Amino acid sequence: MLSVLSYGRLVARAVIGGLSQTDGRDYSLVTASCGFGKDFRKGILKKGMCYGDDACFIARHRSADVLGVADGVGGWRDYGVDPSQFSGTLMKTCERLVKEGRFIPSNPVGVLTSSYYELLQNKVPLLGSSTACLVVLDRRSHRLHTANLGDSGFLVVRGGEVVHRSDEQQHYFNTPFQLSIAPPGAEGAVLSDSPEAADSSSFDVQLGDIILTASDGLFDNMPDYMILQELKKLKNTNIESVQQTARSIAEQAHVLAYDPNYMSPFAQFACDNGLNVRGGKPDDITVLLSIVAEYTD
Repeated sequence: MLSVLSYGRLVARAVIGGLSQTDGRDYSLVTASCGFGKDFRKGILKKGMCYGDDACFIARHRSADVLGVADGVGGWRDYGVDPSQFSGTLMKTCERLVKEGRFIPSNPVGVLTSSYYELLQNKVPLLGSSTACLVVLDRRSHRLHTANLGDSGFLVVRGGEVVHRSDEQQHYFNTPFQLSIAPPGAEGAVLSDSPEAADSSSFDVQLGDIILTASDGLFDNMPDYMILQELKKLKNTNIESVQQTARSIAEQAHVLAYDPNYMSPFAQFACDNGLNVRGGKPDDITVLLSIVAEYTD
């Protein structure tokens, strides 16, 4: 096992210059989370891994590291339904399947599909909708496999630049693709997409790559250049540094969300769709920040 000092030196070299992909060593993700619920105290988890109506998980299995973010659709609150129940249960189910080894690292859509259909068959009625984004690192192959349904998503940053990103899925402005469970008899009246409709991708990663997985509360309030500025503060893979940077990103997005004079990405998108909108977008914010490191037991 590497000493803390040796490990830190190895990571520093990886972050600065990158290491060969042919060394045969396993990779892993060092991941921290931070978030804000728009209706709750700053930075406080509502329950489990939920920030407001957002939910997330971080899971490990012997073959892979898996992350997930889901954004519960707040409109269900108008019908007496807690939106966080659906997103939270979906993410907990995905996490359990991963920990039980009931998944294929190269097929995160399969994890999402299995989890969703398990919810549909739940004996206890569960109503609601959410987006979902899953990211899987196959430790041995050094490949990242992703599935994204809706407007949560991820960025992969290497050398200070975005080298991969998720594609947002929208039916129309501010109406993302989503998984749903409707009340009996109302299925046709509730927007619902198949988990197989999730956009999927696979690509190689390198030691020192930074992976940012988040709900739309982040991306609607912070453009890429602001995120990249914050990520420059991440110099190594110790969990304290990753946590501090995740918190810094979430805090900045939270402040901008309530700035009425700020032209946010969401406001710009609204203007592009013919709406006169300015300011940030008050929303739940969930940030999972990961850095690719050499795997150690």
